[in-house]
Amino acid sequence: MTRQMLIYDRVTPIATDAHADVCIEPATSYSFAKTVNSVPLLGVEFIAAAPDHPIVFARNSEAIFPAALLGLRAEVNDHVDFDGSWQGGYLPAFLRRHPFVFSRPEDDTEGTYTLCIDEGSPRVNREGRGDRLFEADGSQSETLKAALAFAVEFQNQFRQTQDFCRRLESLNVLEEAQARYRDAKGAEGSMGGFSVINREKLKRIPTERMLHMFRSDELALCYAHLHSLQNILKLGRAAQYDGAVSVTPV
Repeated sequence: MTRQMLIYDRVTPIATDAHADVCIEPATSYSFAKTVNSVPLLGVEFIAAAPDHPIVFARNSEAIFPAALLGLRAEVNDHVDFDGSWQGGYLPAFLRRHPFVFSRPEDDTEGTYTLCIDEGSPRVNREGRGDRLFEADGSQSETLKAALAFAVEFQNQFRQTQDFCRRLESLNVLEEAQARYRDAKGAEGSMGGFSVINREKLKRIPTERMLHMFRSDELALCYAHLHSLQNILKLGRAAQYDGAVSVTPV
């Protein structure tokens, strides 16, 4: 699993003075994501993403969070074509948000976020291509307002997804797993670093907790995740692996 901030180059807080003449072009290339084989996925995205991507749970030093697998090879996204076009069906919000992102200082305990922009993105320019971030009078353009609204909603859904993951951990239904495959030369390999829901443990959740998950739609997310794992086969075909790719417990 890869470090997700690698899709950003030069993240800078957006300010009226510093970005008065900055414009942003429409998204036509996703080359910035060609070396990430997974991206975070919000709970609200599970149903839309499940037909196209394997949904797993990745752990960092702090917590566990859902991720969409985009490739089985290190630093290879099998859904970004040679010309940067997206070939992967559902496009995760994490990628749609780029080149904008919320950020805050590590020592900020009040949770104050600042909208930032990746000045290294080819979409960002000062030559008038695309839509301005600020109007001539210094007010926010509709483009910037939309980016801010998207970032706010992303952060709200991020917190809800964190809560969902904490409940899954408390129920002890997650288990570490790995994707096993065989390449065209016959060499076997695997990719780990993620967890999946154990279907049998899910069935044994106490009735009261199960009813809460049903009413909150969290149970639907669990089964969307389980159904999505069949998309591992798609990644195997995209990487031209020989034979089926399987997900097995570690």
